[in-house]
Amino acid sequence: MTKITNKLENIKALFLDLDGTIYLGNELIEGALEFLERCKNNDVKCFFLSNNSSRSVEQYLSKLNNLNIPATENDVLLSTHDLINWLQDSNYKRIFLVGTEGMKEMLISNGIKMDEEDPEIVVLGYDTEINYSKLSIASKHLHRGVPLVASHPDYVCPSPEGGIPDVGAYLALFDVTTGVKPVHICGKPNPSMLSDKIKELGLTNDEVGMVGDRIYTDMEMAKRCGCRSILVLSGETKTSDGDFSLIVDSVADLLI
Repeated sequence: MTKITNKLENIKALFLDLDGTIYLGNELIEGALEFLERCKNNDVKCFFLSNNSSRSVEQYLSKLNNLNIPATENDVLLSTHDLINWLQDSNYKRIFLVGTEGMKEMLISNGIKMDEEDPEIVVLGYDTEINYSKLSIASKHLHRGVPLVASHPDYVCPSPEGGIPDVGAYLALFDVTTGVKPVHICGKPNPSMLSDKIKELGLTNDEVGMVGDRIYTDMEMAKRCGCRSILVLSGETKTSDGDFSLIVDSVADLLI
């Protein structure tokens, strides 16, 4: 892959991870707003892409707007979108969800029904509202042969105080409890998270960059898509000498 400099030559669109890349918790990464303004001034389209399935699109837009980041529904791509497409393509209509109310709203609005008694599949998201009842009911369904699908593979979610349990940690719990592994894991690094949007924009892969803080999701997806891989060290990854298009401390170092 051709190396690029901080000026991001020939890049026309950037897909930006959120947690650990644009913000940590409720605090912006220093220089993030100025970076987004440089993108606008250089006619670089920006899309916000997250594996974090705990929030709906509306909740993400509210958070971004509260951080003074203008965004619309079309600017936000979530692992939940990838999950919905997979459920529909696989003809699953009734699920038991281990997920938040925000995630549930997105699923229901796309024709997915909640079924606690006889689901066709157990769906695991990043459930920041998790409780023992959900874990118990899901485990019982898994024990009787109901398959499991996960919204994304992330082990931890970045926070200012360090990583906190994410879907990957919950998957380990279900593996220990039931011996069941997911039939599919959605979200990054699946190339479908990017490829459809790149085609819609009419761009070549070499004109697109993926900016993120995780090697096994953000950078791996860039590799699978054949687009530019731009690793920031402001989140989960703190040091790396991997084969990426560019490595910077944070988005504050881009387009300067």
